[in-house]
Amino acid sequence: MTRIFLNRRPQPWTGELIGILTLEASIPYVVGNVSNAATHGFPVRYKTIAGASIERLLHQSDRGLLQPVLEAARELEREGVGAVTGACGFMALFQRDVSQALSIPVFLSSLLQAPLVHAVTRRPIGIITADSRRLHKAHLEACGIAADVPVVIRGMQDEPEFRGAILDECGSLDSALIEAEAVSVARSLVADRPDIGAILLECSDLPPYSKAIQAATGRPVFDYNTMIDWMASGLRSRSYGER
Repeated sequence: MTRIFLNRRPQPWTGELIGILTLEASIPYVVGNVSNAATHGFPVRYKTIAGASIERLLHQSDRGLLQPVLEAARELEREGVGAVTGACGFMALFQRDVSQALSIPVFLSSLLQAPLVHAVTRRPIGIITADSRRLHKAHLEACGIAADVPVVIRGMQDEPEFRGAILDECGSLDSALIEAEAVSVARSLVADRPDIGAILLECSDLPPYSKAIQAATGRPVFDYNTMIDWMASGLRSRSYGER
């Protein structure tokens, strides 16, 4: 018989592998979106960051959100999750501070995958972001994307359905239209830069369209879910039986 000990007191529940920090947003979350729990093949726990609107995080790059982000991340840690991620790539601004403050793994932005993707492809990475006007050097540097990691950035901000549903939070979403817009942006990106070796999706609303983007471009596509699944595999190792 194996004795199991509590991780904390009190401990009214357990088993949630990944904690996900979310914004105060009004967006329909389709399956594949990080903020739809049905996306994940393991238990996750959500925590909304107080006061963290799309306006403040994405448009303003408001560093005043650091304390609410820290408080929400620490609460997830106290509640027993194995690691903490985000639901917006622009949370990259707080990656270093939060990772230093917690004792569990922290991976707030899908952009953290860029150095690894470049290391294995040795070719430029095409980054598709919610708004290319708002993705700054500070976001890239916080994710370890140094000057020797070549990136080509395109934004979704001029795509009507994406802009209305995601950036303007109109309250409705046509997933087929957003897929067509995302594929169009990806095709244009690869047409302009045929040397691109892979595509990385910054936005947590774009993973539902990764398969279509991959089919249209012939490039490997990485997104929030590839990062979350990678971390989950490290937290929940497979058993290969006796040898």
